[in-house]
Amino acid sequence: MRWLLRLLGLIVVLALLAGGALMLLPSDRIARLAAGQFEAATGRAMEITGSVRPTLWPRLGVRTGPVQIANAAWSKQGPMLQAKGLEIGVDLGALIGGDIRISKVEVLAPKIVLERRKDGTGNWEFSPPATAKAPAADTAPAGKSGGVRAFSLDKGIISDGSVLWIDHATGQRIALDKIDATLAIPAFTGPADLQLTALANKRKMTIAGKLDAFADFLAGKVVGSDLTATIGGSTIRFAGKLGTAPVAAQGDLDMTLVDPAALVAILGAAAPDLPRGLGHDKIVAKGQVTLAPDGGLHLRNGAVTLDGNSMNVAADVTFPAARPKINARIGAGALDLSALTASGGGGTGSGTGGGAASSGWSKAPIDASGLKAADAEVDLTASSIDLGLARLGKTHAVVTVENGRAVVQLKQLSAYGGGVTGEVVANARSGFSTAADLTVSGVSMQPLLTDLAGYKRLIGTGDMRLKLLASGNSLWALTHSLSGSGSVKFGKGELVGLDLVGMLRTLNVNYVGAGKKTIFDSIGGSFTIKQGVLSNNDLAFAAPLLTAKGAGTVNIGGQSLDYTVTPTALTKADGTGGLTVPVKISGPWASPRFGIDAKAIADEKLKVEKKKLEQKAKDELAKKLKVTPEGGQSTEDAVKKKLEDEAKKGLLNLLK
Repeated sequence: MRWLLRLLGLIVVLALLAGGALMLLPSDRIARLAAGQFEAATGRAMEITGSVRPTLWPRLGVRTGPVQIANAAWSKQGPMLQAKGLEIGVDLGALIGGDIRISKVEVLAPKIVLERRKDGTGNWEFSPPATAKAPAADTAPAGKSGGVRAFSLDKGIISDGSVLWIDHATGQRIALDKIDATLAIPAFTGPADLQLTALANKRKMTIAGKLDAFADFLAGKVVGSDLTATIGGSTIRFAGKLGTAPVAAQGDLDMTLVDPAALVAILGAAAPDLPRGLGHDKIVAKGQVTLAPDGGLHLRNGAVTLDGNSMNVAADVTFPAARPKINARIGAGALDLSALTASGGGGTGSGTGGGAASSGWSKAPIDASGLKAADAEVDLTASSIDLGLARLGKTHAVVTVENGRAVVQLKQLSAYGGGVTGEVVANARSGFSTAADLTVSGVSMQPLLTDLAGYKRLIGTGDMRLKLLASGNSLWALTHSLSGSGSVKFGKGELVGLDLVGMLRTLNVNYVGAGKKTIFDSIGGSFTIKQGVLSNNDLAFAAPLLTAKGAGTVNIGGQSLDYTVTPTALTKADGTGGLTVPVKISGPWASPRFGIDAKAIADEKLKVEKKKLEQKAKDELAKKLKVTPEGGQSTEDAVKKKLEDEAKKGLLNLLK
């Protein structure tokens, strides 16, 4: 705004001369003198073509033909200002009394170019020639107006104008068209009011504002202000203090941004496509803001809503390097961040959860470009978080983002009736990868596995230790590259859709499906994961009527199983004996196949028969050698002892 006010102030020079010489000098002489006075005050050439006509009615003043003001010497954009003409009116009574009161300044169809070099120099920074005369006695004191002579303005008008903003440091380029603006400055050292409408990228923009002290603002000082801007459906209001040399502000902000990415594009800057839930559609913010002279932005007592997620925020945005740095403390209620994993959501068909469709994991690309937009240190607390793939309860996490790599430290995380601690990493520096080092305690497994993988057959509370690593730009790629290790331990629970006791009792594999279940006391085991395939060989299963061991693989990437559970039922009191029947589980985990492992039964039977034959042979040998086991000694050991004794006797006989 400052450039507009300063330019209008300098154009008033034209009225100063016109008012005094209106009846005495010819029009072309007025134009030359006015242009000369303008150049002496600014160091820029002003060219007035066409006629310059004095006016007596309805006000004393002057009208000009086309006007042109030269740009800075370093600019290649042509004139700084071109206009079809000016109309300036002065208050004759005030002029006779020695005051300059401008009743009207109208600029017709101006085309204004505002340009900033890479070193920060603006083309609106005027430099009067060194030979220019000192300001007249009635010029406002230095520091009050930047050297512009004191005046007042009843009404300044810009009609059908345009502004082109070019910033060579950032590459930003903004074009405003159809500008209509009015400016009122009743007293040079008093308040100023501005009303402006324009089109920005074919969207209507309005600015309404009031400055408490015009002369101080013109000189770059901090003054009271109340400004409201609207673009499309977005509104920004700032009430506080504002200065321009350097740009600084402090006050209350009330902001509603609709379609923020499109809004930023209108303003000539590139912005990442924010995920839904994090400001993709709408950002609402209220709070006390400070814009520091170094460009840092600080928010206190902030109330921020990103799409439907509301939170209290205290934040600082600084610019120490190539990317902004965000430091923030955020407190929130229920957060819906399900859109962050929506690309991998697949579907929610029968037997699947949010993470995996029945046809497999989604190959839709994961967009993690937002991790490179800024560095950050964020302390977040929330009553709950919906991540789409998983639902979390009360959460306290510290998020650190540096050069596209985010680390989430879980200070407190309640989920599925239990708790999770540890660390999760998401890295977008080169492709996308993720890692987790987590300790899970007391988590209800059925809802967790349903959300993560659509698996609903395990009911129970579990503890887990997980260390995982995956890379890829889709959920399909991540699950197929997954590697790591871990362990699990479950307390009492159920296996739904499988009756192991019934299978053992009847040797019938049809004890599966709706209404079937196996109640257990505990399950425990460890596993490794390589290329998306989980391997386990030490599963221990304890139930009221049976025990079981398990070994096999779970293909996480392929969503399938190849696993054998070997239960033993109806054992003796001392744990021996009983019926053992291996059960093979295979196929897709959404609808696995169950079968009796006949080969394993045959192998086990063969082992038993082999042991019986071996024992029979040992017994026959002992009988021939007249060996009787003593003191719990096995037949095999008794035979060995007998043979050793006979060998010793033979050796002694040889030595006699």
